[in-house]
Amino acid sequence: MSEPVLLVHDEGPVRVLRLNRPAKLNALDTALTRALYDALRAADGDTTVRAVVLAAEGRAFCAGADLSEFKDLTPANQQAVTERAALTTRTQMMLQQLRKPIVSVVQGAAVGGGAGLAISCDMMVAADDLKFGYPELKHDIVPAIVMTGLQRQIGRKLAFEMISTGRLLNAAEAHEAGLANRVTEPKSALDAGLEIAVTWAAVSPQAMAATKELFYRVADLPFEEAMRTGRDINTIMRGFRG
Repeated sequence: MSEPVLLVHDEGPVRVLRLNRPAKLNALDTALTRALYDALRAADGDTTVRAVVLAAEGRAFCAGADLSEFKDLTPANQQAVTERAALTTRTQMMLQQLRKPIVSVVQGAAVGGGAGLAISCDMMVAADDLKFGYPELKHDIVPAIVMTGLQRQIGRKLAFEMISTGRLLNAAEAHEAGLANRVTEPKSALDAGLEIAVTWAAVSPQAMAATKELFYRVADLPFEEAMRTGRDINTIMRGFRG
């Protein structure tokens, strides 16, 4: 019996998801991407889960898309191309749309779609062996789906340098750029992620869900509209508390 491509277990109220294709550096094929999306939805709907950790087995977090599948993703098979792009987009978006807070624990290579997964989480713990970046152009691929998340989190000049030259950031550079919240030794990274998740889990799940939703909703709103949105959530939550 083959190993599951995604490992799932709970540490109390914390759901831990681990990418499990270490021999392929956890490259995202359709099976792993679908398993991750389904697991995120399951965690979102499970009232016993209050926080999520996204980690990976082996020496790399995620080497991006599994290029071996690309031979079947051609204009001659447009439906497969469309379905795969939609699945990738839903999975990347789900990390932010998840009502539970989620932290990524990232070691070794986190590139392309793997980099996108890492920074789409609400916080990120980076092991000090991190190699983070977007080498898609070196493979004649446009970093299309992951570009939005990168540009919204760091300055445009650095973002364009990364996607246009393939520059890889190390852990210290990722921390300086505001992509990583913590930098640790690889053996300590998962514990650091769990520590963050346990802190989140101690908070009212309703308040945490409302905080996360509001945080992302107001990010790109004009100031006055953002303030009104905050006012509305404040009123709703005070009413909820009775």
